[in-house]
Amino acid sequence: MTEKPSRRREDSGGTAKVSSIGHQADTACWEKAEESTQMEMEEVVSRENMLRAYRRVVRNKGAPGVDGVTVEGLWAQVRERWAVIRDQLLSGRYQPQPVRKVEIPKPSGKGKRMLGIPTVMDRLIQQSLLQILQPHFDPTFSAWSFGFRPGKSAQQAIKAARSHIASGKRWVVDMDLEKFFDRVNHDVLMGRLARRITDRRILRVIRSYLEAGMMEGGVVSPRTEGTPQGGPLSPLLSNVLLDELDRELAQRGHAFVRYADDCNIYVGSRRAGQRVLDTVQRFLEKRLRLKVNREKSAVDRPWKRKFLGYTVTHHRVPRLRIAPESVKRFREKVRVHLRRGRGRSLKQTIVAITPLLRGWLIYFQLAEVRSAFEERDQWLRRRLRCILWRQWKKPRTRRRRLITYGLDPERAQRSAYNGRGPWWNAGASHMNQAVPTRFLTQLGLVSLVQLHERRLMLS
Repeated sequence: MTEKPSRRREDSGGTAKVSSIGHQADTACWEKAEESTQMEMEEVVSRENMLRAYRRVVRNKGAPGVDGVTVEGLWAQVRERWAVIRDQLLSGRYQPQPVRKVEIPKPSGKGKRMLGIPTVMDRLIQQSLLQILQPHFDPTFSAWSFGFRPGKSAQQAIKAARSHIASGKRWVVDMDLEKFFDRVNHDVLMGRLARRITDRRILRVIRSYLEAGMMEGGVVSPRTEGTPQGGPLSPLLSNVLLDELDRELAQRGHAFVRYADDCNIYVGSRRAGQRVLDTVQRFLEKRLRLKVNREKSAVDRPWKRKFLGYTVTHHRVPRLRIAPESVKRFREKVRVHLRRGRGRSLKQTIVAITPLLRGWLIYFQLAEVRSAFEERDQWLRRRLRCILWRQWKKPRTRRRRLITYGLDPERAQRSAYNGRGPWWNAGASHMNQAVPTRFLTQLGLVSLVQLHERRLMLS
């Protein structure tokens, strides 16, 4: 009993030390960022850089743009047109084609996210620009910025957030930027780029990408703001703009974590959180011309909010757990695959969903509360038994199958003719006995609990 408070103080002190080191690293990075960098268009269009960009674009695949040219057709287009395009880039005359508007459902299921798909040639040029710009800009970004950066990940952002909470900052300003990628102000962004880039040809081509129209239904609409997601350059440009926010938060001494446009600021009280939210909102609106969505933003306890799919427990040293919304989205994704499995064998269905299960576990491997994995295992086994019950269709078929799977004839008769629905039967003892966990495991079903424990042992 006497050791616990001591350990908490040690955790808190260690976190404070990490936060201090992070702010010192930020200061050094930003001093370096004040210097302009010699980046020239000749580096962008060099043979070595373009070949590296070409390999990356081909590896990323992706849909064609407004011209209909696929990734497979890019090399032929390069051989035919590159000499002219290279000359236009070097002379500052290149004009990109409009992007193709695509809308996809948001992960939350509420609303749609707009993407702008550039042509494969424009993706090639953007990738070549990114390869030259990123090594100069990325080292100057904040240590508390984790999105779209080499060597940074969502898992690192989650760990940093937990460290702030463990240090005693048990209130969070969960800030949502309204339609961030659609509302980026071109003049503000170009002003920040111009501080570092001296070659006006590079600035000119970046501006032309920002202002490239968006095509929908054959009609091109001009664009005066925003940097739609879909091009290789957009993530870096978003970090360039939001680095100004990181600087402001660090100068005020706030503990924060930012992943792309998701920003959480950790404070010691609700009153401090409300004050921070108000002042940061004014800063964003005045300096960066960005709008905070007050309906989605909140000052609350961290265990009542989610960040990158995770949330935490209310303990003094918090434990990571999967947010309920993330569990719900996982169930919806699995349901889609299981509906397709009604006309397939159970083994084929299990093979189809296995990559989804492993990918979900890899992302949520930091979760320290085991119950979510146990519940998902139980739910998934019941869904698979439900598929079998539906496939058997008629009561006499169900009776015959249950006997084949090991039930005695009398019990199989009662179970097959009970008149209950598939979901009830999938959870009943007769289906659990006929189709036990070991049977599903033999068909290839992975256990999220076992995979998670294995990863914890290896980490």
